Amino acid sequence: MTGTAAENLTFGKAINAGLRAALADDPAVLLMGEDIGKLGGVFRITDGLQDEFGEDRVVDTPLAESGIMGTAVGLAYRGYRPVVEIQFDGFVYPSFDQIVSQVAKLYHRTHGAVTMPITIRIPFGGGIGSPEHHSESPEAYFVHTAGLRVVSPSTPQEGFDLIRAAVASNDPVVYLEPKRRYHDKAPVDLTAPLRPLGPAALAAEGSDVTLVTYGPLVKTCLQAAEAAAAEGASLEVIDLRSLSPIDFGLIESSVRKTGRLVIAHEASRTGGLGAEIAATVTERCFHWLEHPPVRVTGFDIPYPPAKLEHHHVPDLDRILDGVDRALGRPHSLDSLDPFAAPVPLGSASDHTSGA
Repeated sequence: MTGTAAENLTFGKAINAGLRAALADDPAVLLMGEDIGKLGGVFRITDGLQDEFGEDRVVDTPLAESGIMGTAVGLAYRGYRPVVEIQFDGFVYPSFDQIVSQVAKLYHRTHGAVTMPITIRIPFGGGIGSPEHHSESPEAYFVHTAGLRVVSPSTPQEGFDLIRAAVASNDPVVYLEPKRRYHDKAPVDLTAPLRPLGPAALAAEGSDVTLVTYGPLVKTCLQAAEAAAAEGASLEVIDLRSLSPIDFGLIESSVRKTGRLVIAHEASRTGGLGAEIAATVTERCFHWLEHPPVRVTGFDIPYPPAKLEHHHVPDLDRILDGVDRALGRPHSLDSLDPFAAPVPLGSASDHTSGA
């Protein structure tokens, strides 16, 4: 690779650099996807890689996600390490059968005789003004599927580190790229050693509330920590990085210090990752909790039209409102909160109908 060890790169360029390093380091690595070669992908994440490594290693495929994943399974059987791009989050469903029924199962089905070192790159999440099938957060489907690793970087450095680690893993990895962060720019150490896939990161230290998030919302949660500090609250922000497995050790140690937990993600609330984290922390840290865990999430609806998405995706105000709930401060759901102090009958805030 050329250039200095640390370069200012956008998130997209950092992933590109990680893919370039993986291709250069191992001739068994190849990239596959719709328009990833000559065009460089719709987000230009693979820009220039086909020119550098050739059409046999950066392969433009037909528009057929099921066929792409099925071909990747066959290549993995033959000793290759395919990196598959699913063009948009909502396009992954035609390949869901292959991922869940084959990719996730073959290692265990063959008692370890067959590995599936497949990396599945999926740009995910909203915030770019696109409709459904282009702005979805399908991570819970894959987290629920045993046999898959699921990761999501939140910074350019993590984008570079995690893609290299994913490609090097002998396990299949679903690599979720927060597409609205593609243009975020930061220094990236291109000589960083290969890192493990599992550990979470302490993005900001705090003492009053543990705020757990991942991918596109890490930046928003760090902004929330700054805003909360101005109001006298200290937030400890944890960037999961790995969604399966989850580094519960770091979360638990933080919750035992703060006594309060808020989880934020773009995906729908019901059955989302926040529910699993809340349940596990309640089981393991019940006697340390000062308030029930709080979830700040997308709503249980199909992804809304672009002009409404700012209401759907958790923003700074909604996350701070969740923090207020955890701290027992006034918040937007006071009238619905079963843990709020009772309101005297006959007062102006006594509502007996509606929600």
